[in-house]
Amino acid sequence: MEELLRVRNLQKLYLLDNSETKAESRNMPMKSAKVRYMHMPENVGYGRAHNVALRESAFAEIPLHLVMNSDIRVKAEDIDAMHDWMLLNPEVGQLMPRVVNPDGSPQYLAKRLPSPLDVFGRRFLPQWMMTKRNRCYELHDLDLSRPINAPYLSGCFMLLRTKAAVEAGLFDERYFMYPEDIDLTRSIHRNYLTLYYPEWTIVHAHAQASYKNKHMLWIHIQNMCRYFNKYGWFSDRERRMFNHSL
Repeated sequence: MEELLRVRNLQKLYLLDNSETKAESRNMPMKSAKVRYMHMPENVGYGRAHNVALRESAFAEIPLHLVMNSDIRVKAEDIDAMHDWMLLNPEVGQLMPRVVNPDGSPQYLAKRLPSPLDVFGRRFLPQWMMTKRNRCYELHDLDLSRPINAPYLSGCFMLLRTKAAVEAGLFDERYFMYPEDIDLTRSIHRNYLTLYYPEWTIVHAHAQASYKNKHMLWIHIQNMCRYFNKYGWFSDRERRMFNHSL
């Protein structure tokens, strides 16, 4: 949190706490008047919780809103640079920088929109069967040293134009977790650029909880089924159009 409070353009830092006890009782003092602490003892889900903060940004007419996981490491000066760049490029509705693992290896978090095979095949089929398809899904066929207008950007770091997010309907609260970032990015992508922009780099210590915990795997499956029920399992014209444009 200390690094985020160093951001020059920071107007408000929303700290969403889904634990049973408030931060004060766990020796987590709020160190700045810019921190807006919100305690939600009931875990209402990723998208619904973030919508609380997004609505506050919209009401306060804050032009940009950053959704960021707690397992991200990013420099304050890089957030400021991204902020200033977004203000100068109003056609961009969402931005995600280059993302790497703690060891410096790349994470491929800008993607094409997934089909059911992309989601469930990579989880349950042998890796050798999915290698070629995964490489296409994760944009290995494109030059990742250049900006890419991708229809799916990871929810670990979403620099959103507040107006664009509101126009897209914010996060769909029917998802408890997982596909809400796919849904919001594709919704913003209809009217704005949603850019993977590798000029900046952040570090993501990705936990991949659904690969380690059966309960989280079940949550992942349920919510991906909701996503495909919404957009189509096999016939999704928008998915085909967005993916073929890359």
